[in-house]
Amino acid sequence: MPASRPESATADHGRIEDVDVSAEMQGSFLEYAYSVIYSRALPDARDGLKPVQRRILFQMADMGLRPDRGHVKSARVVGEVMGKLHPHGDSAIYDALVRLAQPFSLRVPLVDGHGNFGSLDDGPAASRYTEARLAPPALALTENLDEDVVDFIPNYDGQFQQPEVLPAAFPNLLVNGASGIAVGMATNMAPHNLIEVVAAAIHLLEHPEATVEELMEFVPGPDLPSGGIIVGLDGIKDAYTNGRGSFRTRSKVSIESVGPRRTGLVVTELPYLVGPERIIEKIKDAVNAKKLQGIADVADLTDRHHGLRLIITIKTGFDPQAVLDHLYRLTPLEDSFSMNNVALVAGQPATLGLREMLRVYLDHRISVITRRSQYRLRKRKERLHLVEGLLVAILDIDEVIQVIRASDDTEQARARLMDVFDLSQLQAEYILELRLRRLTKFSRIELEAERDSLLAEIAELEKLLGSDALIRAQVARELEVAADTYGTPRRTVLLNGGPVQPRSRAAAAAAELQIADAPCRVFLSASGRMVRAELTPDVAAGGIVPPARRSKHDAILASVDTTARGDIGAITTHGRLVRFTPVDLPSVPGNSVQLSAGMRADQYLGLTGGERIVSIVPLADSPAIAIGTAMGTVKRVAATELGAKHDIEIISLRDGDRVVGAAPASDGDELVFVASDAQLLRFDASSVRPQGKAAGGMAGIRLGDGASVIMFSVVGASAFDAVVVTVAGATSAIAGTDAGSAKVSVFSEFPAKGRATGGVRAQRLLRGEDALTLAWVGSDPRAIAADGATRSLPEPGAKRDASGTPLDGVIAYVGTGVR
Repeated sequence: MPASRPESATADHGRIEDVDVSAEMQGSFLEYAYSVIYSRALPDARDGLKPVQRRILFQMADMGLRPDRGHVKSARVVGEVMGKLHPHGDSAIYDALVRLAQPFSLRVPLVDGHGNFGSLDDGPAASRYTEARLAPPALALTENLDEDVVDFIPNYDGQFQQPEVLPAAFPNLLVNGASGIAVGMATNMAPHNLIEVVAAAIHLLEHPEATVEELMEFVPGPDLPSGGIIVGLDGIKDAYTNGRGSFRTRSKVSIESVGPRRTGLVVTELPYLVGPERIIEKIKDAVNAKKLQGIADVADLTDRHHGLRLIITIKTGFDPQAVLDHLYRLTPLEDSFSMNNVALVAGQPATLGLREMLRVYLDHRISVITRRSQYRLRKRKERLHLVEGLLVAILDIDEVIQVIRASDDTEQARARLMDVFDLSQLQAEYILELRLRRLTKFSRIELEAERDSLLAEIAELEKLLGSDALIRAQVARELEVAADTYGTPRRTVLLNGGPVQPRSRAAAAAAELQIADAPCRVFLSASGRMVRAELTPDVAAGGIVPPARRSKHDAILASVDTTARGDIGAITTHGRLVRFTPVDLPSVPGNSVQLSAGMRADQYLGLTGGERIVSIVPLADSPAIAIGTAMGTVKRVAATELGAKHDIEIISLRDGDRVVGAAPASDGDELVFVASDAQLLRFDASSVRPQGKAAGGMAGIRLGDGASVIMFSVVGASAFDAVVVTVAGATSAIAGTDAGSAKVSVFSEFPAKGRATGGVRAQRLLRGEDALTLAWVGSDPRAIAADGATRSLPEPGAKRDASGTPLDGVIAYVGTGVR
């Protein structure tokens, strides 16, 4: 028999009850789970806010932290919320406040933060260092709270009142999304575009039986704060139908020149909630693990002025698109987002599709508009009652004063006023409190006007409350106002395609990323763009095919047949030959070449100080290269003299001189100079003996006073269809304003002369013209403007010294067609 407990022990410990541990644990866990679900983790489907977020916005509105007022310390807001409404830690409140202010977290931020509110890679500063106030959209969520539009409930200790839900003038749950982990359930909702969501809500309001497919015509998919690209829409439709689904987001990446002969991937938008430092870390891990090749460098150039800019430099010889595909597979440049639309409906967690979320919100707004209208109707009727009493008193004010003066006290005065003038107690009390300055003729007019206005407003409100259709129309109008005020264009691009599929092997071979050393043709456009055309066997047999519709920059200055990793030379105006490989040039199919896809040659080679490329030449098995300068010098350099250096000076220029043209020239070819004074000289290339690279050349054309060479070219012995294009104008005109005149003549019309002579006249100048501004010699001429747009040329056949035909537009460059 157990010993009895001493009386002192019973007195010390009070009443002791025996309980079943399993039952106690089960009950306590259920209470905890309900508290987490209802009071912390899940948003309400009506306003899209968790309790802490709702309390923050309500308390900030109660503190008067409007957008037109100054910021206050975030710590002050946190303290007010924690002390009055939210009985939890200050860190949880501040974390929620920070998220409401982050433009990369919410599609429509609700708090205007001042200071360091963090980034995707770093946390915010402490609450004592940052400041906050409400953002304009938050006013739309908290407006009309003083008009009995929602129920208020006691706070945790019963000292203050807080709204059970906010009025929410726009569907915040869909617009800003939500995320949270409760007990046994979680929610993860994607942000959407406010304009699209409002359009879908109005459609459902007007067509209650609308299907998900019809609503998706207005809301085709999420619109993420960071932009990016959503690939594949099937998972989105699943989420809109049954509340669960997933989609993949891809970064916005462009292939650009990032330095001399360097190509890079420029990332300007990332998947939702993915930061650049995470991308850089994953790239480094993949490179170190030998899973990823072809990356030379990664640099984060993001700043507050230009936004996100992550540059991934590609090694020479690697295909940028192939490397990008591997980056999509191995790094968060492509990421997945799982939608789980769980929210509280009537206090119970529910999984909602698009139609259900809009339906719950619209029912809430109908309730808000109805309650607001009832409140306003009640207040206007009360005011009308008082105004009518005042009008009675003012009409017979002398008797009112006499009644009051004859009364012994306030109670007697009130009773006698009610009896004599047939007033209610409220009216009599209001008259007793009336100030004497209101007893004027003007006050009477004001009261009569106010009475009429109140009667009209009461009639409108009664009409509104008496019609369900009018209430719905009012909801639609207010939604449209919210969309017009706070809506912004869509940021995320939707693609109904598939994501990058995983490979069957653990790692891809480097050969898959590298560009094969296949035959190609490099084109230099007259406007200074370079592109690499792939020469597949069928293209090599049939030749390059120009695009069916001519595009910008389709005028060729020079072309070289080589291989993707072969060496070719670029000759510049400073007399340099820059050796380069075309492997990193933009590649286009050889069966449809478009120069508009090319890269600027000066950027590709890293030229500065006004230096530009005048031609590209082959370096393997090439004849001597002929060079002409603006001062009339000509030179031929043997290919064997060029050596293997990357940068070579191939002509010694005099001060003020520059190279105007260059091309390979055999002994049987002809060299052509055209001067600004309209003189053309052609002579045999054999009259110019090849020289070493350090030589300064010899006299090519004898120039008149003030004249200079504007064009130097090489015409092959087989070029029977060559023509001469000349354009004349006024040198005093502002560049790009004087179209001038042009002429196209057959090259054989111009007689050959000896080297170092003056040549023959190529065009007779019209009145107002004083020089040739442009010249070109070759076959199949193409003229383009400064922006690369095509321009028309006169028909060929003009006499060699005839005047030109006036042009409709300014011609900036002339070249040959793609062949």
